Amino acid sequence: MRLSGLQKEVVALYRNCLRASRQKPKDSRPHFETFARSEFDKNLSIEKRDFAAIEFLLRKGKRQLEVYSAPGIKDIRS
Repeated sequence: MRLSGLQKEVVALYRNCLRASRQKPKDSRPHFETFARSEFDKNLSIEKRDFAAIEFLLRKGKRQLEVYSAPGIKDIRS
């Protein structure tokens, strides 16, 4: 199965979220991973042809990743 460009971006964002969680303290990593999973799960019902919504959510996710990747953020609760 081949993925479209947007699908590849979504998968890459999720992968980057999981990679960023590895930079956090060991005891809080599951919180970051659970948060990332729940954010992606919230949007499973979006039609894959709703490009505007997907692009908006990608931008939002990238901004969130940038904020939560900051070294000062040690833990997160969803």
